[in-house]
Amino acid sequence: MLKFSIVFYHTSWKFANCRWSHVGRRITLLKRASPMRTKESLVLASASPRRAELLRLLLVDFEILPCQVSEHRLRGESAEVMVQRLALAKAREGRGLRPSSTVVGADTVVVFENQVFGKPDSVEEARRMLRCLSGRTHFVLTGICVFRGQTSLVDCSRTAVRFNHVSEREITDYLRTGEPLDKAGAYAIQGAASRFVERVEGCYFNVVGLPVSLLYHMLKKAGFRFDG
Repeated sequence: MLKFSIVFYHTSWKFANCRWSHVGRRITLLKRASPMRTKESLVLASASPRRAELLRLLLVDFEILPCQVSEHRLRGESAEVMVQRLALAKAREGRGLRPSSTVVGADTVVVFENQVFGKPDSVEEARRMLRCLSGRTHFVLTGICVFRGQTSLVDCSRTAVRFNHVSEREITDYLRTGEPLDKAGAYAIQGAASRFVERVEGCYFNVVGLPVSLLYHMLKKAGFRFDG
C-alpha cells in the first residue's frame, strides 16, 4: 500500500493592514511550481509585467502579446464601462493576431470622486494624483475580457483602497523612485507605496492589475481547459 504525505501551506490573507511579506512568500512559492501543460494556447494581450506575474498563479503556459489601444475616456463614459471597453479592445486586437488562441485583455484605472486616474503623463501629474489619494478612500477598477472561439466574456472587478495621510516629503521621496510613472493612479501597492495603504476592501490582486480569481472563473466559464 502506498502512503502519501500531504503538507499544508499556511499563510495570512488579511490585507486590512497589508502584510505584503506574507503574500510575497506565497507568490514566490507558486512561481516555483511547474505550469500545467495545457492543450490550448493562452495569450495575454498586455505588456504589463505585473499582469504576467499574476497570470502565472494560474499555473498555465501563455504568450505575452502587447496590444496597444487608445486609452482615452469617451464623453459621458463611466469608469466601469471604460475599463471593460478597453479590455475588450485589447483582447480583440490580440485575437486578430492569434485567432486560434484564447486571449485575455485587461485594463485598470483608479477612481477618486468621479475622477479617473490612469498612468500619469508627468511627475507633476503623479504628484497631484497622490495628493488627492492621501488620507482618503479611492477605488481601483479592472476590466477583464476573455475571447475563446465564438465566446467573449467581459467583466469588471472593483476594490476599495484607503490611504493614510501622505506628507509632501513622502510624496517627493516616492516620486524619486520612479515607480509611480507607469502605474494607474501613480502608485504600486506591491511596491514602495505599500507603506501608504491603511486598508484594502476587495480583491488585492485587482489593485496590482489582474483579479486572478475572477479571471480564473471567466476562463472556466468560457470552456478553457486547464488540464493538460
